[in-house]
Amino acid sequence: MTSATDPIISIDHVSHYFGSGRLRKQVLYEVSARVDPGEVVILMGPSGSGKTTLLTLIGALRSTQEGSLKLLGEEMYKARNKQLVRLRRNIGYIFQAHNLLNALTARQNVQMSLDLHPNLTSKEKKTRSLEMLEAVGLLDWANYYPQELSGGQKQRVAIARALVSSPRVVLADEPTAALDKQSGRDVVEIMQRLARQRGSAVLLVTHDNRILDVADRILQMEDGRLSTVQREEVIA
Repeated sequence: MTSATDPIISIDHVSHYFGSGRLRKQVLYEVSARVDPGEVVILMGPSGSGKTTLLTLIGALRSTQEGSLKLLGEEMYKARNKQLVRLRRNIGYIFQAHNLLNALTARQNVQMSLDLHPNLTSKEKKTRSLEMLEAVGLLDWANYYPQELSGGQKQRVAIARALVSSPRVVLADEPTAALDKQSGRDVVEIMQRLARQRGSAVLLVTHDNRILDVADRILQMEDGRLSTVQREEVIA
């Protein structure tokens, strides 16, 4: 595991390909980056540039094919599936699709994340879930089912589910896309607070210029290549 000064995410010359043989296509080109404890990093770039692919590699949802990718100090290149599963317990995922289970209430959907933590009692899990729903402004909707919620409310439940276990790593793919300005600001500030208080790392894929000021750094992905940009360049 990492010390307080080690990067939580360390990427060194990572390349990635889809397909095989004559259909093999390179989508990431020697990507290198790091995210330190307490940092919020925004990743921007056009559709198809490789942002989501990079996010799934960092999240141990795909295998690292070339280069070195370390999460919490553990090398993920050629890592065994058992190791990847264990690392995923430290990650909070927020996807574009909310992926809620329709048979569960909002509170039960959030509490699912805590089922990976057997040290918590059922009462503690319920309490934490309700506190997280309150933080995203949905305490009054805790016992409602996904089909009874608006698109923005569903996304806030998904965000609460990702953050309820105070993960060391938060990976978010367009988390504010379905939210109004104030709701988007609120949830991003919750992520920022988690990063500061827990020394977590937040990597946020977004096209939302309204939240750029939350980031410590902004990275730009273009045609599978990664670079650092200044905030002023993006706004301009």
